Amino acid sequence: MQTTDFDYDLPEELIAQVPLEARGMSRLLVVRDSVTDLEDRKFGDLPNYLRPGDRLIFNDTRVIKARLTGRKETGGAVEVMVDQIRGKRYFSALIKASRRPKIGQRIFVGPNVEFLVTSFSDGIFELECSENIGDCLDQFGDIPIPPYLKRSSMQLDDERYQTVYGTNPGAVAAPTAGLHFDGALIDRLRATGVDTSFVTLHVGAGTFRPVNVEDINSHKMHSERFIFPQQVARDISKTRASGGRIVAVGTTSLRVLETVYAHGEPALFEGETDVFITPGHVFKVVDCLITNFHLPRSTLLMLVSAFAGVDKIKTAYQHAIEKKYRFFSYGDAMLLVRS
Repeated sequence: MQTTDFDYDLPEELIAQVPLEARGMSRLLVVRDSVTDLEDRKFGDLPNYLRPGDRLIFNDTRVIKARLTGRKETGGAVEVMVDQIRGKRYFSALIKASRRPKIGQRIFVGPNVEFLVTSFSDGIFELECSENIGDCLDQFGDIPIPPYLKRSSMQLDDERYQTVYGTNPGAVAAPTAGLHFDGALIDRLRATGVDTSFVTLHVGAGTFRPVNVEDINSHKMHSERFIFPQQVARDISKTRASGGRIVAVGTTSLRVLETVYAHGEPALFEGETDVFITPGHVFKVVDCLITNFHLPRSTLLMLVSAFAGVDKIKTAYQHAIEKKYRFFSYGDAMLLVRS
């Protein structure tokens, strides 16, 4: 398929610039079997569409303050977007500058912190920090809100661009499907017999990189670190044996599940995944997907099209535009149900 097959026109006013007053106030578009089987609901209605014995799989990553501003040795301004933390002092990043930094060049952040550029490949820089990179981010970094939010980060982003259950720092973008959940809704779901499990996928800066090739099979997917606890594998086996459904909360959770179950029962419980899910993919374990509305021509739009069907997603997105749903990170959600 071509990248243009996943394009659509979105009125700019439908891009949510700030979160709603409360997490559960967002809307929920329920998409089921037929192309026209669409329901406009509130996210708080989610328990009505899940059954006792179903299992929600959440991504418990937490967004770090991954955006930093600094200067080159020549004095030019630099923006560093951390992609993945490789160790206490080593990390990969995207760098925005008037001229691309060279290998061996130093970038100064704050009064006493230096980054040394050690390598560059496929748009990603590898760098060494003169001190603990985690401490540097805590002191000098900002929450890296997405570029389509036409504003600077604000204090409200420190809370609302995190899920209420995020406990493992490492992501540079939020797993946005989880932003709709508050503690009360999770308690309601558990009270109805819905089970919950947690995996970790640290979303990298590559999630914002556009697909720049026409043939989607030529696109090189970015790699992201994940952790899949062995207990979750046992929980999933129990749920499937009892007839319950596996419900991925967000494309990040789904990518972890499809990675570890790629060859049957899981054998890999921690590592990196660059799985690129496109139409034609045979899903191994996920029955339902909760997800936000994604950017045109994006890998995530290709993923949800693979899950629900290209025609169904096109119809659902057009319906959402006509009904003025809010799009992208702080926008509304969809529940995709497979037969």
